[in-house]
Amino acid sequence: MMTKSITAIAPATVANVGPGFDTLGFALAEPCVSVTATLTTTTGSKVTVSCDDSKIPTDPLKNTAGAAALSLLAQLQSTASVSLHSNTGIPLGSGLGSSAASAVAAVVAVNALLGSPLKTEALLQSALDGEAVVSGARHADNVAPCLLGGFVVIRQHDPADWIHVHTPASLHYIVVHPHYMVSTADARRILPATVSLKDATQQWANVAMLIAALAAGDTHHVGRALEDKIIEPVRAQLIPGYNTVKLAALNAGALGCTISGSGPSVLALCNEKTQIEKISIAMVRAFSEAGLKADTWIGTLHNPGARII
Repeated sequence: MMTKSITAIAPATVANVGPGFDTLGFALAEPCVSVTATLTTTTGSKVTVSCDDSKIPTDPLKNTAGAAALSLLAQLQSTASVSLHSNTGIPLGSGLGSSAASAVAAVVAVNALLGSPLKTEALLQSALDGEAVVSGARHADNVAPCLLGGFVVIRQHDPADWIHVHTPASLHYIVVHPHYMVSTADARRILPATVSLKDATQQWANVAMLIAALAAGDTHHVGRALEDKIIEPVRAQLIPGYNTVKLAALNAGALGCTISGSGPSVLALCNEKTQIEKISIAMVRAFSEAGLKADTWIGTLHNPGARII
């Protein structure tokens, strides 16, 4: 018999943000994943999972929401049984943190269902356990901004160490998602095991300038720092038409353009609302020329993280 239900939503996120591989991320206004957690009196498995997408496994050990919920119950040493139902509003394999959002929504919903005994860091750890089911690694550049909202720098995830970064109110994102999937695990598998000192030094400089420029409200330098010397050149090969899309965004007035997470979604930043339509049209047209339809999301970088609805 079901006795109580709570629903949480968690937003899509952009991870890496150019040079910040596995360390930078920010929350989008939409799309979102929702997870409804229901306390049950069933015996057997502590967590059962259902989903609106048949492509997503419902075995809780292979499902990001299920694994995250199991981790949370283990932290609490709880004997509770919970059923989860997720609605996947974020495209799978999009580079927008769909697996992270499912894990985050699950831990927020289950924690609230049990009276909110765990604080943010503990929720982050359980969400990371869920994310690792799909990505093969515990990295917080999607999970942290999804849980916390805003723009986040993650220094390390165990123990969690993060900080919010102030971002200019005038800065807007344009995220274009082509109808094409890239596996996070595959996108990590092709990364180089070593990099040159020259490229590493430039990457560090880009990260430092990006954070300093955001904090100072210097959008010109934000655009210049949105350069990835190490990861983007490799992952660009997985995205049909990527270089053309990036060039189209820059020619249309974008401050900078880069891959969102592991791709195939592409992020562009601009400083004027009047530029958004021109940039988004140019990017969608470029993907169309590569044979792909695409969706677009726009907004500022000031968005909330996961929450109960």
